[in-house]
Amino acid sequence: MIASVEWKGETRYDGRSQSGHTVHFDAGAEHAAGMSPMEAVLTALCGCTSMDVVSILRKKREPLEGLTVSAEAEQASEPPRVFTQIHLTYRIRGKVSEKAAEDAVALSKNKYCSVSKMLEKTAVIGYSIEYAS
Repeated sequence: MIASVEWKGETRYDGRSQSGHTVHFDAGAEHAAGMSPMEAVLTALCGCTSMDVVSILRKKREPLEGLTVSAEAEQASEPPRVFTQIHLTYRIRGKVSEKAAEDAVALSKNKYCSVSKMLEKTAVIGYSIEYAS
């Protein structure tokens, strides 16, 4: 995997992935032109676990209609300001069985999500699941 970032002036940077996609970063206090790198890491965690959970529930033939994963994180007060606590909230839409949802989230957290496995080296990661039919 290859990635690069180019400084675009002031506090703005463009990141490019090997697959050709671009993400905009802004290191300024307002993050007006893009997310901060730490926001991107937290967003990557949400994306990684979402992909796992959807894949697992589809394989179980659960009637998933929608999924939103949100994260709240706390950072260390001194540099490096690593994440120390992360709470993920899974909002599942559809008549998915609670056992299937719990199993899918646990499998993502404990086995499949690479981002989660990296972050748990410094952060306690917890979660809750909300259901909406």
